[in-house]
Amino acid sequence: MSPDRPIWLRLAPVIFLCLWSGGYGVAKVGLGYAAPMVILAMRFALVVAAMAVLWAALRPPLPKTRAEWGHLAIVGLLIQSVYFGMTYYALEAGVAAGTVALLMTLQPIAVGLIAPRWTGERVGWKQWCGLILGLIGAAVVIGARSTLEPPSVMGFVFAIIGLAGIVTASLWEKRFGLQHHPVTSNLVGYAAGLVGILPLLALQEDLSIDWSWPFVGVLFYLVVGNSLVAVGLLLAMIRVGDVAKVSALFFLVPPLAAVIAWVMLGEVMPPVAWGGMALAGTGVLLATRKAAR
Repeated sequence: MSPDRPIWLRLAPVIFLCLWSGGYGVAKVGLGYAAPMVILAMRFALVVAAMAVLWAALRPPLPKTRAEWGHLAIVGLLIQSVYFGMTYYALEAGVAAGTVALLMTLQPIAVGLIAPRWTGERVGWKQWCGLILGLIGAAVVIGARSTLEPPSVMGFVFAIIGLAGIVTASLWEKRFGLQHHPVTSNLVGYAAGLVGILPLLALQEDLSIDWSWPFVGVLFYLVVGNSLVAVGLLLAMIRVGDVAKVSALFFLVPPLAAVIAWVMLGEVMPPVAWGGMALAGTGVLLATRKAAR
């Protein structure tokens, strides 16, 4: 980044990477105090409240048509309800935080392969090679982790559904997305996500919360660190034109998420698993890297 930019913007990539990667381990810690949908309902409600205050202060424009409202709501439902909801279920089912992060990193490859049928873009050999490397890397990580603890089949099913949610949201945004103010987009998206998890919350048998300072810290991290600060930094970096650097940051999320989960939860990644992460990261990088001009 240019040295004439403010210090917070120069530090934004590192701060974003740490906050985003830590979200997987922090969420798993939180599951020891409350059920997945209880945590998400509280998280979404607090973010909606914060966004409503910001909207009242800034008064950004709202969507002008029902179609625009609908597109924002659908993307919010897919990301907040499906992606986050299934990710939390996968973590609760015992899938390691680093493994979940790795599976979600395959999202740009899936989008790149499906997009041609959706937007008319061309798929090249790099995308297919990237997909193969990514899948092999993920399989290596899953296999290595299974030597330490039995894999959770349902956990991986939840993770795949969550991946499908973020992939579909990306494709929907690519096809129908419009430029809206970030406060407006987040307000509508999180509100839709909150409504979307209510049926799952109603099916949750245990709605109790083990209130303690650690849980308050988890909730603060997920709301302020993940939903407000990390997303705000992400949008700021995109606005100043660092799209390539932003994309590259996500390749570093799985290994950092695994390290944080090791420190916080004692989730050990065997040496072979680190090789699998490197292989998957190479696949994602290959599949998403633009051809040199």
